[in-house]
Amino acid sequence: MATIKVDVVSAEEQIFSGQAKFVALPGESGELGILPGHTPLITRIRPGAVRIEAKDGSEEFVFVAGGILEIQPGVVTVLADTAIRGADLDEAKAEQAKKRAEEAMQDNKSELEYATAQAELVYATAQLAAIQRLRKAHAKH
Repeated sequence: MATIKVDVVSAEEQIFSGQAKFVALPGESGELGILPGHTPLITRIRPGAVRIEAKDGSEEFVFVAGGILEIQPGVVTVLADTAIRGADLDEAKAEQAKKRAEEAMQDNKSELEYATAQAELVYATAQLAAIQRLRKAHAKH
């Protein structure tokens, strides 16, 4: 079966590098599915889970806080603002961050503080959604 090289990197480190049969991630305009031979593309990605189906059929999940996706013949590169391996996601911390962001939005002292709290809420909500997707994937196995 054909595969495509996938690299997921953040400013801090390389998160994933390997061959994959399929990649799914949150594109700017909706969910993107990438198979080997996909048309070249550069687009923004939204916060959420990147699902990588490896050559052996196993799945790897990486949470990204947004960034850029580049698809070239044979190579998919995810340049993430921040990236966390699915196994490293902390549900309790994400819940706390979501609660703090919601409280900050209610206390909105300025438009900038409101916008910052709103961005933090989106980030925390996307992390929680990624954790739920990861749980469902592990429940199937």
